[in-house]
Amino acid sequence: MSQKPDRRDAERVAPGVANLVAPGDADSGANPGTNPGTPGDARRNVEANQQWGGRFAAGPSVVMQEINASIGFDKKLWRQDIKGSLAHAAMLAKVGVIDAQDEQAIRHGLEAIAHEIASGTFPFSEALEDIHMNIEARLAERIGEAGKRLHTGRSRNDQVATDFRLWVREAIDGLAAQITDLMWALAERAAQHAADPMPGFTHLQNAQPVTFGHHLLAYVEMLERDRGRLADCRRRGNECPLGSAALAGTSFPLDREATALALGFDRPTANSLDAVSDRDFALEFLAAAAIGAVHLSRLAEEIVIWCSAPYRLIRLSDAFTTGSSIMPQKRNPDAAELVRAKTGRVTGALVGLLTVMKGLPLAYAKDMQEDKEGVFDAAEAWALSLAATAGMVRDMTPDTVRMRQFAGAGFATATDLADWLVRVLKLPFRSAHHVTGRLVALAEAKGVDLSGLTLAEMQAAEPGITQDVFSVLTVEASVASRTSYGGTAPANVAAQAARWLKVLT
Repeated sequence: MSQKPDRRDAERVAPGVANLVAPGDADSGANPGTNPGTPGDARRNVEANQQWGGRFAAGPSVVMQEINASIGFDKKLWRQDIKGSLAHAAMLAKVGVIDAQDEQAIRHGLEAIAHEIASGTFPFSEALEDIHMNIEARLAERIGEAGKRLHTGRSRNDQVATDFRLWVREAIDGLAAQITDLMWALAERAAQHAADPMPGFTHLQNAQPVTFGHHLLAYVEMLERDRGRLADCRRRGNECPLGSAALAGTSFPLDREATALALGFDRPTANSLDAVSDRDFALEFLAAAAIGAVHLSRLAEEIVIWCSAPYRLIRLSDAFTTGSSIMPQKRNPDAAELVRAKTGRVTGALVGLLTVMKGLPLAYAKDMQEDKEGVFDAAEAWALSLAATAGMVRDMTPDTVRMRQFAGAGFATATDLADWLVRVLKLPFRSAHHVTGRLVALAEAKGVDLSGLTLAEMQAAEPGITQDVFSVLTVEASVASRTSYGGTAPANVAAQAARWLKVLT
């Protein structure tokens, strides 16, 4: 059996996902809300409106400040904001808008601010509204006039659009790695159980036997499409808005291609109006997340069913189950149930952002401040669900004997009988279906399965039936016969599992 690479170790966070909730993040509780006790912050609160210039002499009302401020959640973008500002400053120096000394001071100042935020000592102020103005004000406080030159040629509109794209891109990379990890776990278990029959359901009723490996590989296919949607989303969203300014571009001679390149974008956005008002990249990400979460919810529901007493097809250890406060015999599949439930958060985030964006005229409107919280929450919920699902897949112990017993229940080989009548006796399929239905009714009345009928009883329904028919009525014969491409024959499943393990390595 192939060994799973160390980089996909279930105990490790996938690359990039740590950025969703990284140790020392401003939103981790180390420095929540405002910090009026920090030196310099009181002055910054008093001077907050000076960021807007002389027009706003009176301060905002308490309610206005509360509804207008986004620092409570957008401080999650601090890494991206500093990264974008560093690239912008370097470009301004390159084209001669600021001098090299100012660029160096800005760079050193931003690096110091990054250290402050990471260590939890940065003096966040709600009066400064958002992460962008908090960092810019702190930069001016640290380095003086040079810090005030950083905002030349940009607006908060293109700044936040850039930061948000960078964050979503990093989230995509981490989530894609987690999806790959889950695919590996499923393919590995599928290889182990390529020949173990289990009941295949339609309408949650026994339909035809399949193998457990085949069932697990169905989710690998779904996850591959999820991974593809993320890749498409990343490609389409990988354009840089920085330099679009408020909505119309700028008169400064910016090198937007250089900034885009420095930030890892494929190109700068081509229309300044679209650049600052577009949130398609976030909507597309949430759409991909919603579909991916729905896929996880389907597997989670099956895990719940398989663990339940009437089925008992698998067992989860204490690592992914909980007990009852009153019933000591209970082992509840809570991890699966919570994965199932978190789908509501992810799909809700998609509907929420679609509603925010509906009917907004170009270009930017303050409504769009409500674009981030749902995306942050959905990404974190999906990441946690992927981790929990991969853990459950690796943890579960299938009861292959019980699976095989259930696989043959409910006349699950009836289709094999009908196929035999068509293949051997050359009956039209509809005629074979009718004969098989009569034999199922007879077996049900006698309380036996199809293989429990006598040859004479079968011949009473169709005289051409021979003893050979019994060779197709076993569960093993049924799954082995499904050799069409994509079918459940053990050889097919083993080959598909091996292919996936090779692709995912």
